Amino acid sequence: MDFLNLVFWNNTVLDYIVFLGALVLGAALIFALGRIALRRLAAYYDKTQSSYTQLTLSGIKQYLLPTAYFTLFYTCTRMLVLNEKLAKIVRGVSVLFAIVMGAIFLASLASLFFTKLGKGKGDSASLAIKWLIRLSKGVIWGIALILFLDNIGVKITSLVTGLGIGGVAIAFAAQSALSDIFCFFTIFFDKPFEIGDFIIAGDHMGTVEHIGVKTTRLRAIGGEQLIVSNADLTGSRIRNYKTMQQRRVSFTLGVTYDTPTEKLKAIPQMIQTIVEGTEDATFARAHFASFGAYSLSFEVVYFVQSGDYDRYMDINQRINLGIKDGLEKLGVSFAFPTSIVQMRPKQSR
Repeated sequence: MDFLNLVFWNNTVLDYIVFLGALVLGAALIFALGRIALRRLAAYYDKTQSSYTQLTLSGIKQYLLPTAYFTLFYTCTRMLVLNEKLAKIVRGVSVLFAIVMGAIFLASLASLFFTKLGKGKGDSASLAIKWLIRLSKGVIWGIALILFLDNIGVKITSLVTGLGIGGVAIAFAAQSALSDIFCFFTIFFDKPFEIGDFIIAGDHMGTVEHIGVKTTRLRAIGGEQLIVSNADLTGSRIRNYKTMQQRRVSFTLGVTYDTPTEKLKAIPQMIQTIVEGTEDATFARAHFASFGAYSLSFEVVYFVQSGDYDRYMDINQRINLGIKDGLEKLGVSFAFPTSIVQMRPKQSR
């Protein structure tokens, strides 16, 4: 019994035995409970194949069990009387562990969130997700480092000030590149266009082939590739033809002034019949609209029920040919600019 009362480093032998006993028993209890929980969750996952169950299993293995073991160790050290230097080391290690585990947990949550956000949204989305994950992890670990330094007594005021000034200087130096990067995220979240869309943005026109962090590549109608900065695209009015459900067609048709009134009355009905008889075309109106400088003008409007440009041109051609054939059958001529010159004989004095 006298041996148990011997004092080493401010603690008796009995204190060390109690410390080790509590540590071993606690670790055994955590191990047993962890094994039971993991087995039951694994069995439930085999039945349901639930992604949430899989995440729970991963969370227990990566975060809960390590945290439980370290918490046990830290609690057991409270049973001992530690000198100031050793107590400071234990506190520092505890703070480091808590910050690291918290940063890993938050980084995993950010990665999971952004991965779910970009799932099934194409190559440009996957690139944006990778950048978002990297940025979020960088921010999380940067904050974790600052918190750790602050907790171990390092004065971080000057460090934070220096980082702020340096960040502002870098932002000014890379203003153009950062603008394109932020516009890339704007394209990803707002989705004004996607890969495969035919767009017109300012003077640029083409099919989107690739959306990068800094530039977007378009395949122009002529076959050449256009490389446009993301800032230029998002700063322009973008016309996206992929989402077009129907195309409105409006044109003016002019016939000669010598056309009889009865034939003028028949032209709108003739045009309506032609448009309604064309597949994927919806008639809107046809009217004798105005007296032109050299023609009697009819205004015609109809809709093509397709956003495909080639399909629109096929329908437009069919209707134009039908109108020309109909006017020929009516005996009506198209008007064109003409001038009439009247010649008067010279009068003798």
